[in-house]
Amino acid sequence: MDFLIPTAYAQEAGAPQGGGMELVFMLVMFGLIFYFMIYRPQAKRVKAHKELISNIGKGDEVLMNGGFVGRITKIAEDKDFMVIAVAEGMEVTVQKSAVTAVLPKGTMKSL
Repeated sequence: MDFLIPTAYAQEAGAPQGGGMELVFMLVMFGLIFYFMIYRPQAKRVKAHKELISNIGKGDEVLMNGGFVGRITKIAEDKDFMVIAVAEGMEVTVQKSAVTAVLPKGTMKSL
């Protein structure tokens, strides 16, 4: 019945074994790759979006996440909401974080 179970052979005494420094080096390399490829670009995007949100003001024309384009008519400073005019007489209350971009003045008229 030994033909179903392979025989385990011990490693030779002179064979090279993996050391701890190779493992540490590999972990450091993975950490650097994670930092430069994933964390740092995302942190830059978050910082730029926070700066965009803090610089918007009444009268700015903005593009929202859902594709709405509107002009800001009122901003609630104590809360994270603002009112944008999508069309003449149509206003929508949205979160400030939903702003994707601030558009140049006159963009709504050209649409």
